[in-house]
Amino acid sequence: MARAAVIFDLDGTLLDSLADLADAMNAVLAAAGLPVHPVDAYRFFVGEGIETLVRRALPEDRRGEAALGPYVAAMAAEYDRRCLTKTRPYPGIPELLDALGARGVPLAILSNKPHGPTREMVTALLGRWAFAAVLGARPGVPKKPDPAGAVELAGLLAVPPAEILYVGDTATDMATAAAAGMFGVGVLWGFRSAAELRAAGAKALVKEPRELLALVGEEPGLATGR
Repeated sequence: MARAAVIFDLDGTLLDSLADLADAMNAVLAAAGLPVHPVDAYRFFVGEGIETLVRRALPEDRRGEAALGPYVAAMAAEYDRRCLTKTRPYPGIPELLDALGARGVPLAILSNKPHGPTREMVTALLGRWAFAAVLGARPGVPKKPDPAGAVELAGLLAVPPAEILYVGDTATDMATAAAAGMFGVGVLWGFRSAAELRAAGAKALVKEPRELLALVGEEPGLATGR
């Protein structure tokens, strides 16, 4: 079944932001005299919001809720300074968005990054494409994998959830898609593995951005990586 609209995750799906996230958190850790982590370790820290990233990056004895707040604030400020330093769209994403736009496919973005930075990054790095809506983490709205944001976007797109591709790179994204009644597509160029995405219920896996076109009813000969 071809899908009529696409909701994208942001980090690890449209944008390769890992180095900026790692550099920002490592700067916070170094300033506090704490051990830093290699960039690749951050693949397993991200995906569930800034608080979870900070908690995972801190030593165990610093992860209590009372101690977490200053580190979260410091990370938010540091990342705001660095978020556009190394982050770029993944190879093939501009061409994919061009193709989807040419076909008139409605597009949206749902991120667990705070709402303000999410919109700023989309404007700066993806501003030449028309997204019907861009939502980040907002007070009072549960983060992914809760389906609230995805269901809200379905309403804004005026497309039934069953007709929407939800595209992401983590188990959190696949759980969000399932909970919202959407078709979850895991991307293999992002932060997590094919095994994780399959275990989380991905309906299809794609190795290259252009393969998504087959799932919106275009270029049916393209493989979906299953």
